[in-house]
Amino acid sequence: MKKTGAQILCESLLAEGVDVMFGFPGGVLLPFYDTLPQYPQLRHILVRHEQGAAHAADGYARATGKVGVCMATSGPGATNLVTGIANAYLDSVPMVALTGQVARPFIGKDAFQEIDIAGITLPITKHSYVVMETESLAGIIKEAFYLARTGRPGPVLIDIPKDVMTDLADFKYPDTVDLPGYKVPTKGHPTQLKNAAELINKAQRPLIIAGRGVIISGASAELKQFAETAQIPVVTTLLGIGSFPGNHVLNYGMAGMHGTGYANKAIENTDLLIAIGMRFDDRVTGKVSAFARQAKIVHIDLDPAEIGKNVRVDVPIVGDVKAVLLTMHKMIASNQHMDWIRQLNEWRKEHPLLDIDDSAGLLPQYIIRQLYEATSGDAIIVTGVGQHQMWTAQHYAFHEPDSFITSGGLGTMGFGLPAAMGAKVGRPEKTVWVVDGDGSLQMTIQELATLVQDKINVKIAIINNGYLGMVRQWQELFYAKNYVATPLSCPDFVKIAEAYSIAGLRVTRREEVKGAIEQAMAHDGPFLIDFMVEPEENVFPMVPPGAANIEFMERPKKEVSSWPRRNTP
Repeated sequence: MKKTGAQILCESLLAEGVDVMFGFPGGVLLPFYDTLPQYPQLRHILVRHEQGAAHAADGYARATGKVGVCMATSGPGATNLVTGIANAYLDSVPMVALTGQVARPFIGKDAFQEIDIAGITLPITKHSYVVMETESLAGIIKEAFYLARTGRPGPVLIDIPKDVMTDLADFKYPDTVDLPGYKVPTKGHPTQLKNAAELINKAQRPLIIAGRGVIISGASAELKQFAETAQIPVVTTLLGIGSFPGNHVLNYGMAGMHGTGYANKAIENTDLLIAIGMRFDDRVTGKVSAFARQAKIVHIDLDPAEIGKNVRVDVPIVGDVKAVLLTMHKMIASNQHMDWIRQLNEWRKEHPLLDIDDSAGLLPQYIIRQLYEATSGDAIIVTGVGQHQMWTAQHYAFHEPDSFITSGGLGTMGFGLPAAMGAKVGRPEKTVWVVDGDGSLQMTIQELATLVQDKINVKIAIINNGYLGMVRQWQELFYAKNYVATPLSCPDFVKIAEAYSIAGLRVTRREEVKGAIEQAMAHDGPFLIDFMVEPEENVFPMVPPGAANIEFMERPKKEVSSWPRRNTP
């Protein structure tokens, strides 16, 4: 039976298990939107800006582990997806981006809203397709979803001309994918596994640094078992947060530019660094020549291009993290490393992260801690980008994978609200909070309308300091407080929330924080809290630009609290 290209697209999406997509219509997409009511199983969420569609698909994918789907029309609609596609690419998020294109006879003639979106996105996708025959559409969709979800995940773009949507073709969805040049390694090389195990068994001061690859592989339980058997302390990258329980005795926090002092001292002093599912980006390494100078390095990663790219590696292991850890667990000895762990605990006491000054005003750190207490750590926390992002990473103890969703590689302001929207759609049973800044939120604030229209129950905490805070912090510390283009004249966010029919509160005092969070969580629907925090509070620790991680700057400490609560294995 022949079907139109639009019908084939819908049938193919259903065959891939797609239940929701985020999009914004346009002229060349009208055949698809005209067909969509025939497929009530496909939920379409109308965003207010295409960037929001890409970020929502990203948040959905991270929260669920499924492929996120977004759609935009040709020209500016397609180019508005670019930032979200790049964000997904750098953070290895499975996504399929569908774009409309002008009809085939007009391609290459500068037709209205024609743009070479496949060419534009070539460097930021795993693959890009332009569908030139309706007969090939189903096969392309099959390939696209396979590429997006397998190996190192990432975004794939499919550009579909309008007349491909309207033409008829026989439909049969393929059962398999044949991509001879695309091979996904799984098991590590036996010799390298043996070499790594020997180093681990001999090491006196071993340290694991875990990245997002652990979460992608579904290897959190295997990492915990591995670390506990060998009694190896664990630190994480920003995107590795949640891969290892935040309250575990072997968890020493995030490493890098805004990592804990004791995590960075551990890297400085380890004799064996076991890097798992991470890529040694500059925010983790600091000055590369001074990174882990005393250590041999074992690097486990699915993508061979990442091994040796930034940091020298003694034992490279190319393979799926879960498979590698399962194999290596059989090869490592049960160990103690009591002296090493005792030293790390001393550094933890000397460089406590979570200190709250009772004489200060409303501090962001206090808000994040109260949010953790209110949710008991059982929530999905999504952030924008800036100081609030780092405070959340430092001060909320994440115990499960996929519970912390943030923009890492691209550092995309405006990511938070639409990504939280996607996460809540994908995991409706979970409490979802977005912690955002007054600058970051305003980049995609129009998605408040989407929350209301589609009844998406996201709670919003604005850390409002009246500045582009992270840039202002750099200006304070390194540019003699020359605050150029960083002070913000912010709107009344509570009134804006009310204009969108969203309940809201403004909080100015510490004693109001707990009650406001509880009120938000009890409310049936979206809720916004505008926290008016200390304007010039800085994120510490901080590694200055160009410095070694061990040269971190710290905030003066007046009162030290024990946080987070730690459980025994």
